[in-house]
Amino acid sequence: MKKADTANTLKYVSLLTLTLQNAVLGLSMRHARTREGDMFFSSTAVLMSEIVKLVTCLGIVYVEAGGIRGLINTIDQQIIKQPIDTLKVCVPSFVYLIQNNLLYVSASHLDAATYQVTYQLKILTTAMFSVFILRRSLLKTQWLSLLTLIIGVVLVQLAQSSEHSNSKNAEGQNKFIGSMAALTACALSGFAGVYFEKILKGSDVTVWMRNVQLSLCSIPLGWLSCYLYDGQLISEKGFFFGYDKFVNYLIVLQAGGGLIVAVVVKYADNILKGFATSLAIVISCIGSIYLFGFVLSFQFVIGAGFVIFSIFLYGYQPKKPVVDVTEYKV
Repeated sequence: MKKADTANTLKYVSLLTLTLQNAVLGLSMRHARTREGDMFFSSTAVLMSEIVKLVTCLGIVYVEAGGIRGLINTIDQQIIKQPIDTLKVCVPSFVYLIQNNLLYVSASHLDAATYQVTYQLKILTTAMFSVFILRRSLLKTQWLSLLTLIIGVVLVQLAQSSEHSNSKNAEGQNKFIGSMAALTACALSGFAGVYFEKILKGSDVTVWMRNVQLSLCSIPLGWLSCYLYDGQLISEKGFFFGYDKFVNYLIVLQAGGGLIVAVVVKYADNILKGFATSLAIVISCIGSIYLFGFVLSFQFVIGAGFVIFSIFLYGYQPKKPVVDVTEYKV
């Protein structure tokens, strides 16, 4: 009973944490990219986030393995002695790296509410890649939910393009670039998520060690991308130019997102996860109104409502009818 109570507590704590993390991350990224002062390089923030995630996962493996010897043995058995398996992880790690950089671009050009709603299209891309890569079949309700999701996002985008949805700090921002960055990030998120699920379920490597592998591949690629995109500016101003306590907090918040999702997947179901995501959209909308002067139009509300409904509908699993075998007895 105690074990069940602990699992139940972990389920709701992880869901609450995921809700707050999803909502606060969007608002925080928007604030970080629109506030006054020196602007940090998003490429370095993405790299630092991977380093934080690596250290965190190594700490979890250290505790699970029972000490430093167990940690070294686990790394030796699951990474060093399985080089081909580790190389497979380089594919999603590279994709996630690009995706995280695109999210910063999107947050720079879209308000937090529109960013949060548009990014839910990752449900559509994940479903599509699940059908083609994992050969899954979708229920009729899930196909309907995907159509509803598209309608909702289109309504939100149309509302965002109207003059009534202008928010402060909009000067110098391009909503088209922000939308395209968000949509591309959705496509990359869907592919990387499904690919990662396939290699995760195809081996006995734990989710924490998989995240260690992801970070080990992402860090060299992230370091390279820093100097490819911002090399000259980094040389002139320094790697940590524009960093302060808020940027450090943002890095930790982004690193924690993937780890929280891993816990939610383990302890909660799709419907509860959908509830957490929907609540995060509502919190982002309210936060955008008070923090960024976002004007909530009727069309935006309808579109967001469609998106929230689609999330619940996609996670809904209808119960199979129970056949009473006694009816067939002679």
